[in-house]
Amino acid sequence: MSKGSLPVIRWVNPSPDDIVWRYPNEDLKLGSVVIVEEYQAAVFFRDGKAYDVLGPGRHVLSTLNIPLLAEAYKIVYSETPFKATIIFVNLKQFQGKFGGQTQTQDLAPLKFYGSFWFRVADPKLFVVEVVGAQRAYDTESVNRFLRGYFLENAMASLSKYKLAEVFSNIDKVTAELKFDLLEPFRRIGLELIDIKMEGLDTTPEYRDRIFWITQTGTATEVMRMDTIKSVAQELGKSPGASIGTGMVVIPPLLYPQPAPQQPPAPAVAQQQPQQPQQTGIQCPKCGTINPPGARFCYNCGTPLTKKCPKCGNDVPLNAKFCPYCGNPLT
Repeated sequence: MSKGSLPVIRWVNPSPDDIVWRYPNEDLKLGSVVIVEEYQAAVFFRDGKAYDVLGPGRHVLSTLNIPLLAEAYKIVYSETPFKATIIFVNLKQFQGKFGGQTQTQDLAPLKFYGSFWFRVADPKLFVVEVVGAQRAYDTESVNRFLRGYFLENAMASLSKYKLAEVFSNIDKVTAELKFDLLEPFRRIGLELIDIKMEGLDTTPEYRDRIFWITQTGTATEVMRMDTIKSVAQELGKSPGASIGTGMVVIPPLLYPQPAPQQPPAPAVAQQQPQQPQQTGIQCPKCGTINPPGARFCYNCGTPLTKKCPKCGNDVPLNAKFCPYCGNPLT
């Protein structure tokens, strides 16, 4: 489109996913018309600097509309072409995808992926830091840079946590991740609106550790199970005569270690009866002894409890009556 011999400069039919568009002609004349649609901004960029920004509306290029650029390059005559790049920026909200791998505080591998939402809050700063500095003159290049930028900062943030903490407090970790990324996004002219963590994973070895920590509430059981695996591997390398020894060594390791004995209390009027020591829960399917409080067998995954149909509490599989409400169980 043109008005006489002067062009009309506008971003025609941008798609909903387009973030930026560069006007292809850098030879501009005063008197040209720039049309900026709603939720857009037009940034004048030259020699690595963003000068003037035009908001929504119909603008006739003049030294009044682009005073900083006109002053810097002594633009006077309306018919004299001057060189500048016009970058149109979409100010609507966009969704980005992320996915990567990092190492947690306890040196465990953590794989993560999800979505984040953002918008351009400062078009001038965004054009300088992203479009110009990264030469990202199209939406694909911008998205590629933002994915890498997000991952770089997200990996640094997630490395502050232990693996079990990430899995057990995902909402808290995601909220703190967003807080950590607000300032890095602000530095490049963007507003980070929200983050949604859609998936977490780790290696099978660390997945087992998370299971034990969540079931027992302590990392002691994890260390004990690692010891069992090491002993089993070493016994597997020994001659057949060592198998008999292994049968004696391994079963004691399978039982949870009792809590350390407290020193005897001062003399009291009446001695309290001793409580029988719990040895664990036997799996009804494979016979493995599981730690007290476990809800699933660590050897075969069989459930070790059932729910009372009346009150909904977990009760042992062999219970005939609910210990919480007295409901008969069949």
